[in-house]
Amino acid sequence: MTAIVDFVNSILWGYVLVWGLLAVGVFFTFRLGFLQFVNFNEMIRAIRGSRESDANGISPFQALCTSLASRVGTGNLAGVAVALYLGGAGAIFWMWMVALVGMATGYAESTLAQLYKVRDVKGQYRGGPAVYIAKGLNAPWAAVIFAVCLIISFGLVFNAVQANSIADAMEGAFGVPKLGVGIAIAVCAGIVIFGGLRAIVRFAEFVVPFMAGAYVLLALGIMLFNITEVPGVLLMIVKSAFGLEEAAGGAAGSVTAAMLNGIKRGLFSNEAGMGSAPNIAATATPAPHHPSSQGLVQAFGVFIDTIVICTATAVMILLAGVVEPGSGVTGTQLTQLAMETHIGSAGGYFVAIAILFFAFTSIVANYTYAENAIIYLGAGNTLGISLLRVAVLGMVVWGGYEAVTTVFNAADASMGLMATINLIAIVLLSGTVVKLTKDYMGQRKAGEVPHFKSKDYPELDRKIDSSIWR
Repeated sequence: MTAIVDFVNSILWGYVLVWGLLAVGVFFTFRLGFLQFVNFNEMIRAIRGSRESDANGISPFQALCTSLASRVGTGNLAGVAVALYLGGAGAIFWMWMVALVGMATGYAESTLAQLYKVRDVKGQYRGGPAVYIAKGLNAPWAAVIFAVCLIISFGLVFNAVQANSIADAMEGAFGVPKLGVGIAIAVCAGIVIFGGLRAIVRFAEFVVPFMAGAYVLLALGIMLFNITEVPGVLLMIVKSAFGLEEAAGGAAGSVTAAMLNGIKRGLFSNEAGMGSAPNIAATATPAPHHPSSQGLVQAFGVFIDTIVICTATAVMILLAGVVEPGSGVTGTQLTQLAMETHIGSAGGYFVAIAILFFAFTSIVANYTYAENAIIYLGAGNTLGISLLRVAVLGMVVWGGYEAVTTVFNAADASMGLMATINLIAIVLLSGTVVKLTKDYMGQRKAGEVPHFKSKDYPELDRKIDSSIWR
């Protein structure tokens, strides 16, 4: 299995996705007129006052919190540390680049998910890449492949990664056996997961703002305490990205190592282009009632994840000066070591608790994506959902004691397969994204509250559920 996973990764990450992700992000950035920069204020506007839901969908704010629950996980703490260890400080620069162009990609995929969403047997909105691939591209075979990849990666592999990070942190901070931690996480996750989608999004809405806020506030406090050194750290990140300060802060130190590790860990963290967040974006009732509004909300989620939270972790680690190439100290342990350098022994406990919250919310949010996929595949009955839940919780227990390298590599492979399918789909549907964006911004410019009118899109007749948009 290790040989197979390594081969798949060498193809996907060595040739396809490293350049494909950047290319698609740049493509949408230009085609949408630098939307993520020009209309950044509109992203804020789309989030404010977006707490209302209805009988069919969750609120835009709940959708944002749930997608952030998935995005803000081990990638923000352990993943950033891995990127620094393998790629040097310059890897963070490439994480920024992936996020900035990825905001446009995230906007496009979530806008499409909203447009093509459908109702399940209970009347709840459902959708995502599998639906817009099947309906928008008339390629149900590709949609099935995507849905299967989604279940494998988010329902199974990624949750093993999250559980591994929690177990690693708990063992390092409190000496708790990893297997015991895995079982405890599975029990707690089961309580939330078996409550269904509504219970999960209410949980995310309550926990995510608290956990992210507390982490960022502590990071800001550390930066203020070391304010004279922060400009130098930021400059080192930029210079190392172009090989101008090769030996600083990383093992490999080369431009290629910085780029590859920054892009991989950046995508793993913010998920832009992967086709994950659109699954929860599709379940929201947008405010304003237009597909683009939920796209804007999810684009802002990419910004929060990488530009805010990942940067906070990176700067704290680099300020501590604890990255030692060849030492073997990486991932969660490296982040804990950095925090202990700043605030003493309490730092290790804080990171362990932060990992617990970040990764646990990722587990329950990732499950919602897998549930969406299983429903698309037609196995959304009681038996199918129950089997999925048992499999998810089983992977949580397994991930608690499996080696971190193994689960990270498996996550890279499954994520790469998913992202490849989704990136091709959204590029082929980019014309629709452009038309929706012009429609939304045109109504805003005219002083109107944007509202989607299906009659203005005759080319989408019988491809979308027009009753949803009345």
